[in-house]
Amino acid sequence: MQILKQTRSRTPMKAKTRYTITNIWITILLAIGAVIMVAPLLWMFTTSLKDKEGVFALPPEWIPSPAHWDTYLRIWTEGPLASGIKNSLVVSLSVTIVGSFVSALAAFAFAKMRLPGKNGLFLLLLSGMMIPFPTLMIPQFMMFSRIGWVDTLLPLIVPGMFGNIMMIFFLRQYLTSTPDSLIEAARVDGASFPQIFFRMILPLIRPAIAAQFILWFMGVWNDYLAPTIYLNSPEKLTLQLVIANFNSNYAIQSDYPLIMAASIVALLPIFVIFLVFQRQIIESVALTGTKA
Repeated sequence: MQILKQTRSRTPMKAKTRYTITNIWITILLAIGAVIMVAPLLWMFTTSLKDKEGVFALPPEWIPSPAHWDTYLRIWTEGPLASGIKNSLVVSLSVTIVGSFVSALAAFAFAKMRLPGKNGLFLLLLSGMMIPFPTLMIPQFMMFSRIGWVDTLLPLIVPGMFGNIMMIFFLRQYLTSTPDSLIEAARVDGASFPQIFFRMILPLIRPAIAAQFILWFMGVWNDYLAPTIYLNSPEKLTLQLVIANFNSNYAIQSDYPLIMAASIVALLPIFVIFLVFQRQIIESVALTGTKA
């Protein structure tokens, strides 16, 4: 009996030791992955503080001495960076805010309202995801050119304000787990569909909207192809085009600190948006995993 008790006591100890060793290895692997992900960003930041010769120094300098912070003042005079930030903010915020609201309305209609042929319409909507953007570039450009929208921000703003297919799909799937009895009970109590949406559905899907909002904002903020097609005037360029012009103009002069400083400024809005919606994004992932 005593030998049996000792064997049983050793088994949990072995399992606990194995569990601890596994956690240590997982932590080490995640730490290595984190270093690999963060290192390019740190290198970009430190490069922005170097002079032209320090960029090509061997061995490489991670911490430049002295640090040239004046590069962050120079980027505002070497190109239309301020107008690029303003244009990108106008496009990104107008598209994502209005488009997220429209996408939430569409998802609510597809998930909870009784509409004739809504499933077929939803499949037709999803089929639009299979059409690559390059096949639509020329027809869209010709259409926007005829109505005088070329070299304006309207071609970048107006189409996105009608919603995002991926966001509609995600929110619809998110709402399918909500019992229909809640909607029916609210209808029995005399609530209209707008009241149900604003008071019941919108607070329920807010974490999911936040998660999709930041992903969509990042996509619009980092978009390069569409602004290249429609924008020509320097004062109309978005931030990504301004940075591309920085690269083409100053890479020849080996002024990589200036290019890296402009890139750091371009990253800041994404970083701020992520910090603001961090809690909602984590809640969305947790709730989605629970419902699955």
